[in-house]
Amino acid sequence: MQHLSSIAFLFAALHILLSITVTVHVLLTKRETTAATGWIGICWFMPYVGSLLYLFFGINRVRRRAQKLMDDEPPEFSNHHLINLESKGLENLRPLGLMLDQLSEQPLLGGNSVTCLHDGDNVYPLMLEAIAQAQRSILLCSYIFRNDTVGEKFVQALVAAQQRGVEIRVLVDGVGNGYFYSGIQSRLRREGIMCARFMHSFLPWRMPFVNLRNHRKILVVDGLIGFMGGLNIGAENILAQHDDARRMPVSDTHFCLKGPIVRQLAETFVHDWFFTTDESLEGERYFPVPKLCGNVPARVVTSGPDADVEKIEYTILQAIILARRHVCFMTPYFLPDNRLATELGLAALRGIRIDVVVPRRSNHAPIDHARDAGLYRLVEVGCHVWMGNPPFNHSKLMTVDGEWSFVGSANLDRRSLRLNFEVNVELHDKETATHLEEFMKQHWHHEVTLVELVSLPLWKKLRNAALRLFLPYL
Repeated sequence: MQHLSSIAFLFAALHILLSITVTVHVLLTKRETTAATGWIGICWFMPYVGSLLYLFFGINRVRRRAQKLMDDEPPEFSNHHLINLESKGLENLRPLGLMLDQLSEQPLLGGNSVTCLHDGDNVYPLMLEAIAQAQRSILLCSYIFRNDTVGEKFVQALVAAQQRGVEIRVLVDGVGNGYFYSGIQSRLRREGIMCARFMHSFLPWRMPFVNLRNHRKILVVDGLIGFMGGLNIGAENILAQHDDARRMPVSDTHFCLKGPIVRQLAETFVHDWFFTTDESLEGERYFPVPKLCGNVPARVVTSGPDADVEKIEYTILQAIILARRHVCFMTPYFLPDNRLATELGLAALRGIRIDVVVPRRSNHAPIDHARDAGLYRLVEVGCHVWMGNPPFNHSKLMTVDGEWSFVGSANLDRRSLRLNFEVNVELHDKETATHLEEFMKQHWHHEVTLVELVSLPLWKKLRNAALRLFLPYL
């Protein structure tokens, strides 16, 4: 009996020691009080299990690895063609530019052209044509790169480019392309094309990386032409003659960029590639002298758990604050946290028109239900929330006052803004902003009203509210 008491005492003492250790680490590293309180509670009230969960899922090893690699990081390439917003008649956005100068550590560059493209039907042919004309290098990153009919077209184009002597690097996400098996990685490797999976490992101590994903979509050819936006590579993105019954057809928006901004896009890929493989990509092959191709000021803004600041989220918040007339969003998943929801509400209350376009039904029903739980507080203060009819639109767009656009891979949810690695581009161009606003207006099919939100059956309100509790992980 005394022996059993001694064992119980040792287990209790070990639990207290582990809990104290976790508590100290949480207090020193967690900025959000809700997350800190939650982890401390879990480790104290779930003996051993709570500490184990924190070890796997609570420690940001990504940021620690990023800081470790900083000294070995490839040299940054100086950017030219800096732009002055006041000289372009955009003085009201000067505070945003000043903030992003510090926040993004990237300059705003002039001399760019931007082409807005919708759906894989229109985007894929241009991407494949660019790959077919590549002479020196191809950098391709995609969250989803399916091993299907569309994926095969890209594989064949990459194989042909490699046979011409083009250097190719392909980066796919460790979750988005199948955690246990990536068909496209196996296919590319059989062809001798270098393909890596971002933050993928079967090792138990690296399993928490399954919650951190590279959601970026980037194609840079010869360092001179770039594609980015929300479009993955897969047959579901071909709307004409869509015959894949297994997947919902997906509409999306992508952008073709030329000019000095392409270098910033290439640097984003090179950073991710180095982070994944420790291989440094340098030189004229990847970073030629930038060419002036237009008059659009642009800047790449990235975010991810490797940084201390949510750069894309802060950019969105600052743009809302500076808006004078109109802010318009289009997003497939709309789960704003309290900070973003409050800013949208305050803008509406001061007379700014806020329009948010979401799909009537996305490819993730639980996210739709959780989204609906948070709409009341926004509609109540005057925000306009619109439901778009099928096909499911996966575009991620933002415009302010018809003169500034913020586009890319980031959704308006906590996962995207805090956990995922994302890339967006800010565009100071009235023509692009006008086109995007008109495109979003075409999807104003049904405006959500307070009456219909209040009239929801009780069981739906409870379901939606319960799912919203999982907001950080949806």
